[in-house]
Amino acid sequence: MQLHELKPAPGSRQKPTRKGQGIGSGLGKTAGRGHKGQKARSGGGVRPGFEGGQQPLQRRLPKRGFTNARFKKEFAIINVGDLDVFEAGTVVTPELLLERKMIKKLKDGVKLLADGNIEKALTVKLHGVSEAAAEKIKAAGGQVEVM
Repeated sequence: MQLHELKPAPGSRQKPTRKGQGIGSGLGKTAGRGHKGQKARSGGGVRPGFEGGQQPLQRRLPKRGFTNARFKKEFAIINVGDLDVFEAGTVVTPELLLERKMIKKLKDGVKLLADGNIEKALTVKLHGVSEAAAEKIKAAGGQVEVM
């Protein structure tokens, strides 16, 4: 079989319905839009959420809560288990993690979480450290400093 011999499977391609093309098509004259009215006109119809003049649902329900998104701090996350690649005695900083491509961006800082285990004594200087992660680092003989 060659490229010029390819054909779609029988029945897989249908011609588009041509509305308003005569009585015999079944969609002639009004083209399936009925007679007159807003929905029969070109560009006609109502906007989403419009309920015919009745107070729409999004206005009937009360406003609730607030968003603090503008002031949200987003940390780059790293786990204790990921730090096992460093030699004992290494000072782990955000710059070092960036250099080693263990995090993509600094964002608002780097936070250390407690997933995984560590055997080596490291000094960790990061923007945030969970309590469980700090315990694991200290148990391995390391130190934790929050910047």
